[in-house]
Amino acid sequence: MSLLGIDVGTTGCKVLVISADGAILAAASREYDVIRPQPGWAELDSQAVWDRIQAAIREVTAQVTADPVAALCVSSMGEAMTPVSADRRILGHCLLGFDTRGAETMDQLAALDPAAFYARSGNPASGVFGGPKLIWRRDHDPALFARAFKFLNWADLVAFLLGAEPVTDYSLANRCLFFDLRAADWSAETLDYVGMPRDKLPGVTQAGTVTGTVSAEMAEQLGLQPGTKIVIGAHDQCANGVGAGVDRAGKALYGLGTFICIMPTYDRIPPTGPMLDLGLNVEHHALPGLYVSFYYNLTGGALLKWFRDTFAPLEHAAARAAGRDVYDDLLAEMPPDPTGLLVLPHFAPTGPPHYDPDPFGIIAGLTLETSRGAFIKGLLEGVTYHFRDGIERMAAAGIAIDEFRVTGGGARSDAWLQIKADIIGRPLARPKVTEAGALGAAILAGVGAGLYASPQEASRALVQVDRVFEPDSRRHAIYNERFAMYPRLYPFARQVREGR
Repeated sequence: MSLLGIDVGTTGCKVLVISADGAILAAASREYDVIRPQPGWAELDSQAVWDRIQAAIREVTAQVTADPVAALCVSSMGEAMTPVSADRRILGHCLLGFDTRGAETMDQLAALDPAAFYARSGNPASGVFGGPKLIWRRDHDPALFARAFKFLNWADLVAFLLGAEPVTDYSLANRCLFFDLRAADWSAETLDYVGMPRDKLPGVTQAGTVTGTVSAEMAEQLGLQPGTKIVIGAHDQCANGVGAGVDRAGKALYGLGTFICIMPTYDRIPPTGPMLDLGLNVEHHALPGLYVSFYYNLTGGALLKWFRDTFAPLEHAAARAAGRDVYDDLLAEMPPDPTGLLVLPHFAPTGPPHYDPDPFGIIAGLTLETSRGAFIKGLLEGVTYHFRDGIERMAAAGIAIDEFRVTGGGARSDAWLQIKADIIGRPLARPKVTEAGALGAAILAGVGAGLYASPQEASRALVQVDRVFEPDSRRHAIYNERFAMYPRLYPFARQVREGR
């Protein structure tokens, strides 16, 4: 009996098949591009993404015919909601979290009492979330809105297209902004206030719950068994936490993907005041009885992809033709010591603490002697300064983190993890499986199939640490001096933008 986990991200999807004892039997991935119809807009062609997900599923199921998949589960990014028909057809594109089309909704949400809204939803009101974008679609494309049966997050969308009921889990529902954290259901008060029909949204349940079986038609197309159990997944960061062993209060995920995110974990809902001051959300973990927050940057790993596509397209093509990862080649050019660059990594709308919908980045310290390797390392340093700032803000608010688990594509790079450890001054533990979203989804599939007593039991049994990266004291001291200047960058950027 094998288990299939699917992880749908902003620029790519990953599919993983594991045995009941955690051995990886097959893996596949596909990339896709963000569409930018005009400045500030960012969306995915949902049908094209679904086609790539299906291709990845077919690739792995062809390798496990001797051990058929018994259950599957999907984790995904939040915010991006796709319109579907009742007969399981995709009706349009999804709008991504950093798409600015939710910003105008903030005028309506600004009239709400911030503390009361946060206490109910677990979120500060922001156009980043899926709900404000759903309001935009209702107001600017009423024909599509009326025609849509539901608007689904990617985890629920994939499950629905495979044959499950249109249901999401608590964590993904939270990314809509219309969820009631304590009631674990859609907030009638918020929906009534914004005029959003509840029937346009999926049902909600705990991650790890069986919500249907794969239809005969989809089973034949994808090499699955008819009746394969479909288990509802979770927000990708929460699934990453399951796959990385972030299974108790005090542990934190450090996810290094297209977006970078630190996810501290709690065993109770924290007080509203300090969390609201930090701009931190609270949502249900994929593990029952736990809650998480996200300190994130929407530029994150996308900044490295931007560098690759803008400054190294020929190297990328050559590496791909040779079967190499171009990031390994590019990062090998980095100098061993800290650079003299100072980067504000606000190249896309920011998350906490500023939630700035229209920022711009800064790269300071460039000279004619700056090498390409130093440029790359400066970008990675700047992104890490952003998160060191967040860790210090969280510590001041009483959020204790006693262990970091690093995951995502960036976690494969020893050089990148060492930069992070040196800047933060804390050890970083890398699990053996760094694509932990797909693994976490597979673990949840096993829970739904009844193979494990609980997600915590499965996570502790199947997740192993590969290596711990310790900070270098000399480089950390240098970075301390550089970091002291970092907090000045954002106020300066705002002054420039505002023409002062």
